[in-house]
Amino acid sequence: MKNKIIVTGGAGFIGSHLIDRLLLRGDEVVVIDNLSSGKMDFLKEHVENPDFKFIRLDLLNLEELKKYVKDADAVFHLAANPDVRLGVSDTRVHLEQNIIATYNLLEAMRINKIKNIFFTSTSTVYGEATLIPTPEEYGPLVPISLYGASKLACEALITSYCSTFDMNSWLFRFANIVGPRGTHGIIVDFINKLRKNPGSLEILGDGKQRKSYLHVYDCVEAILFAMENSNEMVNIFNIGSEDTINATEIGEIIVEEMGLEEVEFNYTGGSRGWKGDVPRMMLSIDRIRSLGWKPVYNSEKSVRDATRSLLNNG
Repeated sequence: MKNKIIVTGGAGFIGSHLIDRLLLRGDEVVVIDNLSSGKMDFLKEHVENPDFKFIRLDLLNLEELKKYVKDADAVFHLAANPDVRLGVSDTRVHLEQNIIATYNLLEAMRINKIKNIFFTSTSTVYGEATLIPTPEEYGPLVPISLYGASKLACEALITSYCSTFDMNSWLFRFANIVGPRGTHGIIVDFINKLRKNPGSLEILGDGKQRKSYLHVYDCVEAILFAMENSNEMVNIFNIGSEDTINATEIGEIIVEEMGLEEVEFNYTGGSRGWKGDVPRMMLSIDRIRSLGWKPVYNSEKSVRDATRSLLNNG
């Protein structure tokens, strides 16, 4: 018997890779996406698949959303504005596209009696953690970006709906996810900068910001593994690699993969790249490892493979 799964943000970077795996598993998939940052091109191979349906819809439209979020076994909620830096210049974007959109989705699920939600959260909910690697039990959670704050608010909404309306949730706090179809982040930024000026690369901050990077293939496998191997009312998992890499090292990998020589690195200075940037991040993945999952890629391999994929596809 096929599972019917609704995926919000399914035309995005991580969402489209999740769609690939769900359809390969034999699930029936309904994608809801407003295409504000997602691309239909990411889903083009599935358009003729009878188990695939695409609905172009903004989650801020609750009345329409209630019509389409129904008769599903689970909802995977990936729709969000993923740009952490944008919160500095637009203070409403994460409120609307993350918090209010999540509230609307939960309401649509409550009204249609859908019980299972899988939510993509972020390492930024931890703020500047003093314990590294950072476990799920770490607290208090003090985000330093509006993006992190919005994701933490979404987690709170989801867990409260679970307790109040007998729902179940899986909350995934991601490290930096990279890979084919990536649309933003340090790798995309560096490639774009070097294409414009192959002799110089501007690196925000001091280049020593050290973080964990995980390949999107590992990310999707971790989500599906947790789905099959955990069943509490609220299931919270860190998803990341087991090591870190810094911004300068990422620049060196990209310069190498682009075949460039004599590239001058210029730093904007300071310990963080922008307001809200966490200079050091590595998640403890002991909880999901204890269930039997572990990543295939480390940070360096994830960054290198992502760079090659992005260079080979535009």
